Amino acid sequence: MRLLVGAGILSLLTFLNTRPSVTAALPPPVRVGLVVDLTSDVGRKSLTCLCMALDDFYQKHPDYATRVELRLNDSHGDLVTSAHASEELMDKNGQLQAIISPQTSPEAAELITGTAEHSNIPILSSSATSPASSSSSRSRFFVSTAPNISSQAAPIASIFKVFAWSAAVLLHEDSPYGVGILSALVHAFQGSPGLTDSVAVPGDATDSRLDAALLALKTMPTKVYVVHMPPALAARLFRRAGVAGMMSEGYVWIATAGVGNVADSLPNPGDIDYMQGVVSLRPYVQATDRVRSFWRRFKMRFQQENPGVEQDEPVTLLWLYDTAWAAAAAAEASFRTAQPTALIDALLVTKFDGLAGRFGLVDGQIQVSVYEIVNIIGNGARTVGFWTPELGISTSLHPKVENTASTDSASKELKVILWPGETAAIPIGWNFASRRPGGLRVAVPVKGGLGQFVKISSDPAIAGDRVSGYCIDVFKAVMTRLGYPVDHLYVLADGIKIYDALVNMVHDKKFDVVVGDVTISSSRMKLVSFTMPFTETGWSMIMAEKGGSGSMWIFTSPMTLELWLTILAFFFFTGFVVWAIEHRINPRFGGTPQKQLGVLFYFAFSTMVFSHKEKLESNLSKLVVIMWVFVVLILTTSYTANLTSVLTIQQLQPAISEWTDRDYVGVQENSFIEDILREMGFDEARFRRYSSIDEYADALNRGSDNGGVTAIFDEVPYLRLFLSRYCRGYSMVGPTNKSGGFGFMFPKGSPLVGDMSRAILELAEDGVLTRIENKWFSHPGSCVGNNGGSNARLGLWRFRGLFLINGVVSCLMLLIHLARFVYQERARGQVKANTAGVLPWLCAWLRRYCAFEGQRGGEPVSDGRAAVELNHMQDSAAEEAAQQEGAMGDSYSTHVDATDF
Repeated sequence: MRLLVGAGILSLLTFLNTRPSVTAALPPPVRVGLVVDLTSDVGRKSLTCLCMALDDFYQKHPDYATRVELRLNDSHGDLVTSAHASEELMDKNGQLQAIISPQTSPEAAELITGTAEHSNIPILSSSATSPASSSSSRSRFFVSTAPNISSQAAPIASIFKVFAWSAAVLLHEDSPYGVGILSALVHAFQGSPGLTDSVAVPGDATDSRLDAALLALKTMPTKVYVVHMPPALAARLFRRAGVAGMMSEGYVWIATAGVGNVADSLPNPGDIDYMQGVVSLRPYVQATDRVRSFWRRFKMRFQQENPGVEQDEPVTLLWLYDTAWAAAAAAEASFRTAQPTALIDALLVTKFDGLAGRFGLVDGQIQVSVYEIVNIIGNGARTVGFWTPELGISTSLHPKVENTASTDSASKELKVILWPGETAAIPIGWNFASRRPGGLRVAVPVKGGLGQFVKISSDPAIAGDRVSGYCIDVFKAVMTRLGYPVDHLYVLADGIKIYDALVNMVHDKKFDVVVGDVTISSSRMKLVSFTMPFTETGWSMIMAEKGGSGSMWIFTSPMTLELWLTILAFFFFTGFVVWAIEHRINPRFGGTPQKQLGVLFYFAFSTMVFSHKEKLESNLSKLVVIMWVFVVLILTTSYTANLTSVLTIQQLQPAISEWTDRDYVGVQENSFIEDILREMGFDEARFRRYSSIDEYADALNRGSDNGGVTAIFDEVPYLRLFLSRYCRGYSMVGPTNKSGGFGFMFPKGSPLVGDMSRAILELAEDGVLTRIENKWFSHPGSCVGNNGGSNARLGLWRFRGLFLINGVVSCLMLLIHLARFVYQERARGQVKANTAGVLPWLCAWLRRYCAFEGQRGGEPVSDGRAAVELNHMQDSAAEEAAQQEGAMGDSYSTHVDATDF
């Protein structure tokens, strides 16, 4: 027995002695350094997460030859210490093959990237990084396994588009991380005013420093703020904003993912109370069974390792978990390769389905395709929508749509958001009342003449001046259409070069808007912004007229070709209907086919001058003729009136065919038209300047030889005003040259420009602008709308109702007549269908219908005997009439059935 025990022990010792030889056959462990702040809860959670990730990875892949071995170094939460900790790991462990830094800041990355690249050691960072830190052009060995902060710019711009905000102020940490999103945001807004300002806040800013920054923001008109800061600094900022009254109704706060990622797990529970109404972003992670299982196991393990520490579910731990999996997978893929860069090469092409989604690097950067939009309400964040590059913003990742139009609609929706102040009303995003007492400062140019545009009058009731006019009424209508109140105060501006001066004053923000007859021009738009024009654009000239027309076809001009052809067609149609009803019972419409055709055309066209003399027998044809004569009367009257206009006013021609050295031209004082005329070659010595439309008329009447002018050059709105009052003897001639028209002038970046432009377009579509224009530019007895050209020709569309009634009546009478004929012939049994087919039967009916029915006891007379019978009746009638007091022989004894009445 002892021998057997001894042999067993010897065998065990032999096995144990041979085990190192087996271990020696395995590849050495892949040493990965870990730089983490173990003094913080975040650092301890990161360590637990990494250990869990490696345990899970090798439990799923037990046959893998490689093993990742973590080498820990504590950064103690200090920037310099973090960089030194990384360098120390590389110095101590000559075989160190990678470094994972869950809390890498851009500053720390800058310090350790150079050493890492020199040593060919990859650095894996699972914290959000700036574009500069993660750029592949900086270091091939710096890998970011967290989303780049610049990828949030597109979702933020989409939110602005949904709510029609045009301007915002960026508040960011004064660090590479803070400014990293600035250029991306500017590019994402794509030409809109976008970011009107940015405020940098130091990471260690005191409360007084934060209060000073917020006070400066409070005096600005823009009330939309984008906050890009680490969670701790952002929480302090929102707390001070609440104290300053800036977390109330009317303010908008959009926070980047630094806040959204920890909104449900803030270290200080009281911070959430100061973030009520904030809208934020965070990368979307689907809550799968695998994710839920991870959180359950993580909480259990972390509680065992760190009793009493508060547990939460920050999404950054999911990125860290996937980072450890990626390192382990790359280690296995690269251990057989002797290349120095084998690990980084394998890491850059590693792909798998991780906890946070599909893991895959593009230029050393993880890509995020879906962002979740959250609204901080109550004790956490509530999802209100999603953003994807394909759909933009939507309430669901898979919206159910019927067509393309609904897809566009779904991509611009969000669930109801509770904004600061616990209101669901969408803030307009700005407030001028906080800038100046009285609100918007509205400059009104004052000049003599042309008071219809801007009129200044004294008003004892208000002990001052009252502002009125076309431009003022348009401005009031636009402000009403905005849908939100904007306080404003009119300020009169007077001067010789008032318009040029106003451009500079608005550029210097001495005024918030200029309301008046201010022309939009490219040179002015370099300094200020304009709304869309609210008047007709362009400029032209007016001249005195002379009579005369040399066209030989002037008589056709009152009507359009379409109307002429329609009238001709109805002449033929009416004649045919009358013939169809009368030819069987009225000898005037009988006889040979040639005679019937001649009577048809003669009768139809004689109605045009009311000279038709044929006696009608049927009441049906009489009704047709009465309706047609009424139509002819209306057409003749309209034609006569329009032809009269053509031969008088409309054919007046300008009194000059070419310019000579004796011709002077008139322009409005201080008008940009002078510069255009100089460029066209007009001599400035030939300019004569005027300030009212009455002066225009007097100058044109006197002419160049008598101290006046040959033509007046001005913008179309002014010329329309002139022609509305002086509508006889003047014409707007020549082409209408394009210009900007009148618009309201604002400083660059004003948020009111877009809203007022939309309101102007709505007023134009609703006809409000036309009614305002008629109010100021129409006068009793004037030619409203006269522009010196020809009046509108008479078209078919104006008479469509008249032709419709006449056509319906004629067709109805013809149908009644045909129905009677069919009924009579069936009753008589004169025509019967035979066995040869339908066509012979139909021909028999037509011959019967076309035959003239005379006085022979109601029997029809054949075509060959019709003329003889007709002559006989005419002779008998003539003799009888001569015997009866010389009456004219135009009476006929014709047979008419009772059904013809």
